[in-house]
Amino acid sequence: MSSPSLQGGPQSGPLSGLERLAIAAVILVWGLNNAAAKVATAELPPMLVGALRFGLALAFLFPFLKPPFPSRGRMLAICLLSGPIHFGLIYVAFGMARSLSPLVVASQLWIPFTALLAWRLLGETMKPLAVAGLVTAFAGVAWMSLDPHGAADLPAIVLAVIASACWALATVLVRRTPGVKPLKVQAMTAVVAAPALLAMSFGFEPDIGRRVATASPLAWACVAFAGVVSTIGASALLFWLVQRREAGRVTPYFLLTPLVSCTIGVLFMGDVLSPQLVIGATATLAGVALVALTGKKAGPVAGA
Repeated sequence: MSSPSLQGGPQSGPLSGLERLAIAAVILVWGLNNAAAKVATAELPPMLVGALRFGLALAFLFPFLKPPFPSRGRMLAICLLSGPIHFGLIYVAFGMARSLSPLVVASQLWIPFTALLAWRLLGETMKPLAVAGLVTAFAGVAWMSLDPHGAADLPAIVLAVIASACWALATVLVRRTPGVKPLKVQAMTAVVAAPALLAMSFGFEPDIGRRVATASPLAWACVAFAGVVSTIGASALLFWLVQRREAGRVTPYFLLTPLVSCTIGVLFMGDVLSPQLVIGATATLAGVALVALTGKKAGPVAGA
């Protein structure tokens, strides 16, 4: 994998066919991963699913756990926020929710949350269009949640919004920690998250033994998909892309990820999209896109 410095900086010009294929693969994997999380947490304890995901990821990421470890206090905060806190909340939300689509849409609020926190903590400017997008995104989630189908999943949606805020704070803290390599951050996060989520699972989730013993092969396949294909495979493609291109050139395409998840939810998981849900989801994604496309910088994003 060549670095930008060896290539003379990010490339310009149209995206190559291979780059477009990589973007499509990331969108598809992350879209499938949301559905996989819903399937896995329907049969297995949600926090145990998170622990297993990070445990599998750590088996591949362990070679990246090499010193130096910059800003240890800040790195610990990043690992806690992006690991056991974010994924603990989001997997519990997946386990609680009846429908996949509203949850996936609400989780995209991490983008406007990041813009808001970057303005507050980093002094970054927010363009008027970004402010409009932020208001539109939050209004869309609120409108979506007022629908009877969305209201049934309101507690899960609230957890998803809180998880998005935690992920956004971790993203801003990463911006304040220059020089740290993404795969090292993922490895350190897995070291913190796997045992923390496992401890929380055994401390708070009942019937672990029974649910593990009765889980279907599909549920275990979904856990393996999250730990290996999504966490390792899709992230590797993402880092390859942003090494070749400016992040803002490729990351807006990943806003298509919720469309993949929502399509799966409607076609295969029984999601009901009422007009109010569609309007709210459309407003949310439009607002998120406005924030992402008008921001000064667009950093790498991660899937659930």
